[in-house]
Amino acid sequence: MTSGPGTLYVVATPIGNLEDISLRALRVLREATLIAAEDTRRTRKLLTHHGIRGRLVSLREHNERARAPVLVRRLLDGGSIALVSDAGTPGLSDPGATLVRAAADAGVPVVPVPGASAVLAALVASGLPAEPATFFGFPPARDAERRRAFEAMRDLPHTLVLFEAPHRLRETLDDLLAVLGDRRIAVARELTKVHEEVYRATLSEAVRNFSAHPPRGEFTLVIEGTRLGEIGTGDAAAAVDAAREAAREALTRAAAGGCSPRESVRRAVEASGLRRNEVYRLWLAIKREARQ
Repeated sequence: MTSGPGTLYVVATPIGNLEDISLRALRVLREATLIAAEDTRRTRKLLTHHGIRGRLVSLREHNERARAPVLVRRLLDGGSIALVSDAGTPGLSDPGATLVRAAADAGVPVVPVPGASAVLAALVASGLPAEPATFFGFPPARDAERRRAFEAMRDLPHTLVLFEAPHRLRETLDDLLAVLGDRRIAVARELTKVHEEVYRATLSEAVRNFSAHPPRGEFTLVIEGTRLGEIGTGDAAAAVDAAREAAREALTRAAAGGCSPRESVRRAVEASGLRRNEVYRLWLAIKREARQ
């Protein structure tokens, strides 16, 4: 008889290269009572590659709501479940969030086992500020809904990250250019795979490039945030407040990490889009507050 519930492990798997999996993830997959997989065939290939025999059950977008209570009962009975998606981290533009929420609500321990991430890989390779940044997943497939989504992002003063399918990439780039203006973008394709590519350009250049060369593979888009001078007057005050808050958070993190004043200010300028002298005044204000 078990003394308590089992554990739900949220396990990140490779986004392409099968070597991009941690030793901890392999141990969890090997020891789990059950592996809940978005695509059991794809996960079986990963397990076979690493010599793991595991019992698999399907947990897809279309059956997750119905299957989650059954899996939670298994967890409450003491079993351990490793939750995996086709690639990357479950729940991040992939199934898994419903099961995680149900397990947490039932008092089951939920343990993340981090690993490969297309979002982080594209972000750090983009050449654009990695913080602050916001991940929006896949934009809407319908043209009007997609443009409305981009309009909601237009005045955000930080880096934007999106996923997109190859058959919709050109339409998405067109809409990004029309709504956001001609900003810098990094188009990451087939990350960690044989044909990996990070194309860094402006949105207008990206539109021309992918009009001439049909998109192939899986794409992650990293797009420059707006600059304060480009924000509409009606939203200017809110945007300035958001930028100052971003600068304050960046200064606080940098100081906690032992950065010099110069480096702290540099990071805050990059994170917020504010001018250096304004960030320096904010740094002085934070120092005064700390002494009081």
